[in-house]
Amino acid sequence: MKIIVCIKQVPDTKGGVKFNPDGTLDRAAMLAIMNPDDKAGLEAALRLKDEYGAEVTVLTMGLPKAADALREALAMGADKAILVTDRVLGGADTWATSTTIAGAIRNLEYDLIITGRQAIDGDTAQVGPQIAEHLGIPVISYAQDIKIEGDKVVVQRQYDDRYHVLEAQMPCLITALSELNKPRYMTPGGIFDACQAEIITWGRKDLVDVDDSNLGLAGSPTKIAKASDKVRKGAGEKVVPESPEDAVSYIVGKLDEKHVI
Repeated sequence: MKIIVCIKQVPDTKGGVKFNPDGTLDRAAMLAIMNPDDKAGLEAALRLKDEYGAEVTVLTMGLPKAADALREALAMGADKAILVTDRVLGGADTWATSTTIAGAIRNLEYDLIITGRQAIDGDTAQVGPQIAEHLGIPVISYAQDIKIEGDKVVVQRQYDDRYHVLEAQMPCLITALSELNKPRYMTPGGIFDACQAEIITWGRKDLVDVDDSNLGLAGSPTKIAKASDKVRKGAGEKVVPESPEDAVSYIVGKLDEKHVI
């Protein structure tokens, strides 16, 4: 079995967020981590590798420093790593990103593609399903459990307060929730091997069946009108009641005023 895991290096929001003048994230100026949903997807692939002997290839699109996330994936147990990077790909929205990744995947053999549900820097949950659409394969999103039965994949798909059990013929694409599992740690031996491993690097010329009009900022139909960091909340209303009864009366009054009760 051949599994491709799409991962993304995202800003560590604990360190603050910075923007370029055009409204896009200044990724080069921020600390970065592997997207949590993607890491759960990688762990799912590694567990399938442990059980079935699968070959796991991790793929990312981003700046050259995104190779750090790929080396982390290799240190966790992935077999191969591919970085898709090129200046013409910068500023891509979900459409341009999925077009690029699908163009890279067309170079590879695969039975299963796993992506995270969504990235913490965009929260759109669009790229995974869009990749499947570009490739013409079925997609199951919001996976909280994955099993393989012959040439089919059986997935528990999270849905409100329950889950659906869905079955799809491979090849197919699955988007994983961070709740899917607890990702393993890198091992010392894995870290050493990852530092020595080759990161395959592809650019625009390596993308298959992709038109330039659908790439990068110029090929992104989504335009950012305005971007800013977190808006600071005001201090709010401070009340010092004279007694517990007054406090209760005030709170109940506010709940009634807001039509909560």
